[in-house]
Amino acid sequence: MKRPFEQAVTEHGAVVLRVCRAVLGPIEADDAWSETFLSALRAWPDLPDDANVRAWLVTIAHRKAVDVARAGARHAVPVAAVPDAAAPRVDQPEEALPDGDLWTAVAALPEKQRLCVAYHHVAGLPHPEVARIVGGTPAAARRAAADGIARLRSTYATYGRVSTHV
Repeated sequence: MKRPFEQAVTEHGAVVLRVCRAVLGPIEADDAWSETFLSALRAWPDLPDDANVRAWLVTIAHRKAVDVARAGARHAVPVAAVPDAAAPRVDQPEEALPDGDLWTAVAALPEKQRLCVAYHHVAGLPHPEVARIVGGTPAAARRAAADGIARLRSTYATYGRVSTHV
């Protein structure tokens, strides 16, 4: 028998939020998290009883994150004055986030590495599930996750806080 949806939110909500933050950044993550659970709630009655709920939710979060990123890319950002040169994107000051420098380092990873690190090391999904979500083979997902962690270790090593589980 399937558990109530509220239990799935309680059990997996924090993981889904961390995945959304790793994929999108802290500002847009909240929107993707909300959209993930709204979509999941609508689909919950049709989910098989033996489904891997965490993997299912991370798959939905991945799709919602892609939607949020695409929507953000289509919208103009109003500014008071047009700058002479393009400014780097800053979602939120680092000091406003716990481990803000880590999220900045994760955001700087190439997309495939960032996704594989998020889905494997943050969400705890096995490499075959990660490969199913991002496309490719389990070996490629394993390599991208390993390369992402190696890059995080080299860029974030000065803080001495990166382990194999971000």
